[in-house]
Amino acid sequence: MDALQTAQMVGAAAATKAPEITILGLFWQADAVVKIVMLMLVVASVWCWAIIIEKLMRIRRLNAQADAFEEGFWSGGSLDTLYDRIGQNPGDPMAATFAAGMREWRLAADRGLSGTMKGSLQQRVERVMAVTIGREMARAERYMTFLASVGSTAPFIGLFGTVWGIMNSFTSIAGSGNTSLAVVAPGIAEALFATAMGLLAAIPAVLSYNKFSTDLGRYADRLDTFSGEFAAILSRHLEERGAA
Repeated sequence: MDALQTAQMVGAAAATKAPEITILGLFWQADAVVKIVMLMLVVASVWCWAIIIEKLMRIRRLNAQADAFEEGFWSGGSLDTLYDRIGQNPGDPMAATFAAGMREWRLAADRGLSGTMKGSLQQRVERVMAVTIGREMARAERYMTFLASVGSTAPFIGLFGTVWGIMNSFTSIAGSGNTSLAVVAPGIAEALFATAMGLLAAIPAVLSYNKFSTDLGRYADRLDTFSGEFAAILSRHLEERGAA
């Protein structure tokens, strides 16, 4: 009888042995709702990293292109020559801003600059450059809203998966009447894993959003500064033509 009881105890211990806790194991053992939450967070994290890499490369490229354009702009060459070279196909926002201002200037010059037109030309040039800057910055800031959304919601989505998983664990405990660590640990672990995944998605999203917001804000200020300087140059040309 003692031998039989011992064998039963060993079998029961083997049956209640906790499964190996690994990342894949936690996923496959999780409830269907928790699995959906984990998959959503994985997709959001992958998409965030794709946006982060794209933004890093894009901002670096925009600054390099702006440096190259400003070097040509302030080299002392003819603005008309520069416009003829890049006016039809500007390769970066700063070049597009310059092309928009020069296009408006040339249209007015071709029609003849009367006294009334001179008064409104400066405002029109500034307006078209401001519209161009807004359009180009909207393109550069694309998907920034997604980063902000993931950064603010991913922890709560992971927390929802955690709460759901813990509720299922408590339900299983109540049904089996077994409160041993071997029974409780896997369910609690997979529930907490959902929160960890939420944080893994949210932290890079928040940090990158703050960095890119700062970098793009500086770039927008650079474009505004350039448009102001270019408008001042065109204003001096107008005054010279008026004096002539």
